[in-house]
Amino acid sequence: MREEDYQVSFEIIATAGDSKGYSMDAICDAKKGDFESAQEKLKEANKGLLKAHELQTDMISQEAGGDSVPVNIILVHSQDHLTMANVALELAEEMILLYKTIDDLKTEIEEIKKKI
Repeated sequence: MREEDYQVSFEIIATAGDSKGYSMDAICDAKKGDFESAQEKLKEANKGLLKAHELQTDMISQEAGGDSVPVNIILVHSQDHLTMANVALELAEEMILLYKTIDDLKTEIEEIKKKI
């Protein structure tokens, strides 16, 4: 296998890995109540995920155009990373909403307690 046969796969691994990291950091920020930072990290996670998808789409287009893409364990591994980054982003979005709801309810309970 030529080194260039691995290059796109490594780029997908890197960008998807960064995306997943931003998603996990966003969850941590939301848990601390820093929802602004969580949203910024979700934006970064989404940027990385889009870049990884673009790289994947380029390979799919290459294959569809008749230029075979060499399938190897690194390519398979990159697809695992891309899938996990996608799942991490989706779950982070949901968890942040849950943390925000919990935070809002805590605030509401405190306001009610003050009135009692």
